[in-house]
Amino acid sequence: MASISLHNITKVFDCRTTAVSGVTLDVRDGEFLVLVGPSGCGKTTLLRLIAGLEAPTGGEIRVAERSVEGVSPKDRNVAMVFQDGVLYPHMTVHDNLAFPLRMRGQPRTDVERRVGEVAGILGLADLLDRKPAALSGGQRQRVALGRALVREPAAFLFDEPLSSLDAGLRQALREEIRALHQKLRTTMLYVTHDQSEAMALGDRLCVLRDGQIQQIGPPAEIYDRPANRFVAGFFGTPPMNFLTGCLCSEKGALFLDWADGRVSLPAFPADSVEKAVHVGIRPHDLSLEPLPTQGGCVLSGRVSLLEPFGSRTDVHVVVTSGEKCILSAPPSTRLGVGQEVHIHVDPTKLHLFASDGTALSHWCA
Repeated sequence: MASISLHNITKVFDCRTTAVSGVTLDVRDGEFLVLVGPSGCGKTTLLRLIAGLEAPTGGEIRVAERSVEGVSPKDRNVAMVFQDGVLYPHMTVHDNLAFPLRMRGQPRTDVERRVGEVAGILGLADLLDRKPAALSGGQRQRVALGRALVREPAAFLFDEPLSSLDAGLRQALREEIRALHQKLRTTMLYVTHDQSEAMALGDRLCVLRDGQIQQIGPPAEIYDRPANRFVAGFFGTPPMNFLTGCLCSEKGALFLDWADGRVSLPAFPADSVEKAVHVGIRPHDLSLEPLPTQGGCVLSGRVSLLEPFGSRTDVHVVVTSGEKCILSAPPSTRLGVGQEVHIHVDPTKLHLFASDGTALSHWCA
């Protein structure tokens, strides 16, 4: 096993396109860390830099506390699993698994033993005589994973390995990858743009945007205490609602003026009052019926769209300020487009963000 450390890593392509800018990140020994963010944010570039497929413009990369500057990919003791699960089409599953070991000159008995072990772990024992063309997409991706696993690397690098699979296969392989990590406890760095996949897999998440780190932390912390508006809006289905508001204080109490009037808030840093804010609230924290903790905090508006999803119905509402929000209601909810509704809000579930998008504070009930 091995830790992976990146210090002030920058990558510029063609002297003008900055893909990664000043990234400092430590992946702990045996950790499963997920790099997550929208397409083009620098996730895959970071993975390729660690693997040695690209050279950084600046900064230092260390694997197992050893600098890998100038070290060839084959000598870094990391294994990369690609999005499309590239296999040698003319080779059987057995030979695809054995190939990395044969290239290293391993004795035949060691090769056969290791191929058998990996095939057993990944459920490939009955497929060893098949060629890639005779495999399903999920089976090919298992073989690609096995070809990395057979080398017993110090760390695994996954570049969106499940993105080309259908939902059912993605779920199944996601569970297998997580179980594999729990069994091996090998350092794993996993790239995805899928927020649900990131939340399900990672011990910690590293959220990227435009080549820069936005927040690092456990999934629950990222979701419940987003560092800025981008992170808050990236996680959650449907995404967080954002409304405009203004903080003010009177007689030692703090209030939020927003769409439908004034809301009393819990204690808040004194230097944050008398300022415009973005008010974030997740759709599942809104309801059509009041809850004991919600008090008198209510938004009014009209239904503009209904989206049934089986387990829930997403209700799109235009509030009196003209802003839009979504609430997740029970599937039995009966509403019509154009109908007036009153939305109940728990003030302790609000997230407040300054004009530059940074989080002002968080609280919980």
